[in-house]
Amino acid sequence: MTASPRVRIHLMLLLVMLLWAGNALVARAVRADVPPFTLAFLRWSGAALLLLPFAARGIAAEWPLVRRHWPMLLLLSIFGVGCFNALLYSGLRTSSATNAMLIQAAIPALVLGCNYLFFRTRALPSQIIGVLAAALGALLIIFRADIHALAALHFGTGDALILLGVICWSVYTSLLRKRPPLTAPTFLWLSFATGVVMMAPLAASEWANHPVRWTPGAAAGIAYVAIFPSIIAYFLYNHAVAQAGAAQAGQAISLQPLLGAFLAALLLGETLHGYHFAGMALILLGIAAAARNARAAE
Repeated sequence: MTASPRVRIHLMLLLVMLLWAGNALVARAVRADVPPFTLAFLRWSGAALLLLPFAARGIAAEWPLVRRHWPMLLLLSIFGVGCFNALLYSGLRTSSATNAMLIQAAIPALVLGCNYLFFRTRALPSQIIGVLAAALGALLIIFRADIHALAALHFGTGDALILLGVICWSVYTSLLRKRPPLTAPTFLWLSFATGVVMMAPLAASEWANHPVRWTPGAAAGIAYVAIFPSIIAYFLYNHAVAQAGAAQAGQAISLQPLLGAFLAALLLGETLHGYHFAGMALILLGIAAAARNARAAE
C-alpha cells in the first residue's frame, strides 16, 4: 500500500469514528423520546429508503449472487447491523458514557481474538503493542488519569448488553473478509433491510408503553443516525476493512473516547485537559504501531 492510499484509509476511519461517536451521543440524547429498538428500527428504515434508489438496479442484477451467498450475507447483517445496534442502544439507556466507552475500547483486542478463532490468524507483535498502547490511551481519557475513578466503576445490565454488542461487532469486523462479492450499495441495502426486519417486532413491542415523542430534537436525531453513522460510515468502514484488513480497521475504535471528548468540548462546552492530549498521543502511537505490517497478518 503506497503512502497516499494509506493516508486515505486512515482519514476514512477517522471520519467513521467521528460519525459513530456522534451516534452514541445522539442515542443518549434522545433516549427519553425514542426507545432503543424503535430508534434502531427507524435508523435502518430511513437508511434503507434513502439508499434504495441507488441500490435497486444492482440488487436486481446481482440477485443470483445474493441467493448463492445468502448464509454469509445474513450472518454479517445479523451481527453487524441487527444485534450490535439493538444491544448498544438498549445498553445506553442505563449504562454511563464512561462504561460504554470503556467496553468499546475492547474491540481492537476482540477483533484480533476473532481473527485467530475463525481464521487462525496470529497477531503480529506490532499489533499487540499497538492494541495495548491504544487501550492505555483510551483508559487514560476514560478515567481522567485518576486511578481512584476505578473504585467508583460499576457494571450493570446495560453494560452487559453493550459488551454483547461489542462482541457482535468484533465478529462482524473479522468476518468481513468473507463478504460476498456484491457491490457496496447492494451489500449495504440488504444489510439495512435485515436490520429493519429484525428490529420491527422488537420496536412494535415498545410502542404500546413508550411511543415516540416527536420533538424537533428526536426528529433530528433520527435523521442523523439514518444518514451519517449508517449509510456513510458503514460504506467507509467496510471499504477500509477490505483495503487495510480487519485488525487495522478495528484498531481505529480506540479513537472513539478521544473523539467523544472533543465532541463534548465542541458541542457541550466541556473542557479538554492534559490527560486528553496524553491519551491522544498513546492512541495515535498505538494505531501507528498496529498499522505496521498489519496487512501482512490478514
